Amino acid sequence: MKENRREMNERAFTGLEAAIVLIAFIVVAAVFSYVMLGAGFFTTQKSQETVYSAIGQAATNMEVSGPIILMTDNSGTITNATFTLILAAGGSPVDMNKVTYTVMTRQGIFELADSASDVTRSWYNAGDENNLLERGEILTVKIEGASHIGTINANEPFSIEVKPSTGAALPIARTAPLSLTKNSVYQVY
Repeated sequence: MKENRREMNERAFTGLEAAIVLIAFIVVAAVFSYVMLGAGFFTTQKSQETVYSAIGQAATNMEVSGPIILMTDNSGTITNATFTLILAAGGSPVDMNKVTYTVMTRQGIFELADSASDVTRSWYNAGDENNLLERGEILTVKIEGASHIGTINANEPFSIEVKPSTGAALPIARTAPLSLTKNSVYQVY
């Protein structure tokens, strides 16, 4: 009879051990799944931030409003190009002090910093003096100089690219008028 009791006690003890091991497995599995879910949420959040950052970098924050105006001198050579920039819908403000301009013609590629003497800016609707192109503001940019603008010839394509420090560049591609006359103003769309 003593042996019978002992067998019952050992069976109960074995069942208790099995329950403890099962509970330990469940606790370990719960902790592991919590860690995995946390890592998944963290990875998803970082991926989302990367996507939004990439969209912000790829989107152009500015757009051209109206035509490019070309002016010729008394020899019929283009002396300046003027265009108007506004902030694109949903775009973030652009620091115009850090913008560069690239003039591309068949004769060459010419880079100009915004601080170059050949670049003149005129602000409209600007409520502050922070040099940021913001919503509601209008900026007229005039690029002068025979060494780069003067290389635009009649009936030839040219491009002016506006490159902000962040975000995508704004390409402005046009074709010059069929013929150029002395002391004239041309609107190019």
